[in-house]
Amino acid sequence: MNRIEIKLLQTDIDPLSSINFVSDERSGGLNVFIGNVRNHTQGTAVLKLEFEAYEPMAIKEMKKIAEEAIQRYDLNKVSIQHRTGTLLPKETAVVIAVSSDHRDAAFRASRFCIDRLKETVPIWKKEFLENGAVWVSAHP
Repeated sequence: MNRIEIKLLQTDIDPLSSINFVSDERSGGLNVFIGNVRNHTQGTAVLKLEFEAYEPMAIKEMKKIAEEAIQRYDLNKVSIQHRTGTLLPKETAVVIAVSSDHRDAAFRASRFCIDRLKETVPIWKKEFLENGAVWVSAHP
């Protein structure tokens, strides 16, 4: 059984495809995190975002995150999808879906996955603001 789905896309993400992937008869808890582009940051209007990735390493790192989450939280399945390219406010940049026997593990694993993704995956974000553009570091 395939327990991990990783996608780095230049097209729209369909959150339902992640939900469908992680859904099965064993899983009583499914949790989905959807990260959308917001229209502001630090009091300044955001016009659009551009995401770039080093694709081979990004996919490898996302898979490592999913594998660690499965082990750490006893998950049944994990789906991680991230967009690249230009996104406008309200568009979806990332979807993380996890399933487990129980809800608590699913909640904790979802948070772990998005936090780790921002820490380790080579995906970079450029914000285009009303007063200019800036590269934003997702890594602390």
